[in-house]
Amino acid sequence: MERSLSLELVRVTEAAALASARWMGLGKKDEADDAATTAMRKEFENVPMDGVVVIGEGEMDEAPMLYIGEQLGQGVEPRVDVAVDPLEGTNIVAKGTWNAISVIAIADRGNLLHAPDMYMEKIAVGPKAVGKIDINAPVEDNLKAVAQALNKDISDLVAVVLDRDRHSSIIEQIRKAGARIKLIPDGDVAAAINTAFPDTGVDILFGSGGAPEGVLAAVALKCLGGEIQGKLLPQNEAEVERCKKMGLADPYQVLFMHDLVRGDDAIFAATGVTDGELLRGVRFQGNTATTHSVVMRAKTGTIRFIDGTHRLERKPRLVW
Repeated sequence: MERSLSLELVRVTEAAALASARWMGLGKKDEADDAATTAMRKEFENVPMDGVVVIGEGEMDEAPMLYIGEQLGQGVEPRVDVAVDPLEGTNIVAKGTWNAISVIAIADRGNLLHAPDMYMEKIAVGPKAVGKIDINAPVEDNLKAVAQALNKDISDLVAVVLDRDRHSSIIEQIRKAGARIKLIPDGDVAAAINTAFPDTGVDILFGSGGAPEGVLAAVALKCLGGEIQGKLLPQNEAEVERCKKMGLADPYQVLFMHDLVRGDDAIFAATGVTDGELLRGVRFQGNTATTHSVVMRAKTGTIRFIDGTHRLERKPRLVW
């Protein structure tokens, strides 16, 4: 892939973030998501690539744009898989809380897992704890291993977990082991990424969330040198069959980094919509808006934070 794609993808996430940020705190999550999706799809028309959506807004009959299988870009090399979440955290934007982001990940064609829209159990850590975690091990064992890798006491660790009833057992085990917990309402892509940045104060992610989000997080952590492991959690026979159609003979097998994103190269880009530990949210002032983005490439390990200032009267298409 051409390294110039990195900046092109940031332009796309910036557009989605700018469009959806106008809806922050207005209690209208669907409108925010529609704004992000429309802006992202429009901006993709300018990207020099031959992309196909493998993780998007749903199947063709469920989503008018950014649907699975949709062609994106100008139809020129490179040929890439595209995973998108125009607005990760629709409820976050509706309520005006933390860590809503606009996200894109790409890899060479055929290298991203076509994760079905179902739950995935996940565990994620940053670079220093790679190789120390095991999704099948008890929570306490994983906490001990990560604490040792980070040269911390377990009581110094912070585990991030989605605040869901289904996680009550995990939360109880973390507390019993002596670690601290950061419960989040939504947004486990941002949470997984935060494990790779010490300044965010997050050391490990536990729990189940969307499988597509697991692939997006895997691309980011591949770029950052971190690790995520996952196991799909099909809820019925139809979902089991979907897993088998993906080529998973055992729908419950552990999915490692090389299963989620193959090859030696991938690019991940995200722009903050609301404030978070890693990215600031969009700021509007009259005809000017500012954005804060991160873009990363796995092949080189390069991580760039980009501050953008946008003259909205010159870019009317960026805000709907």
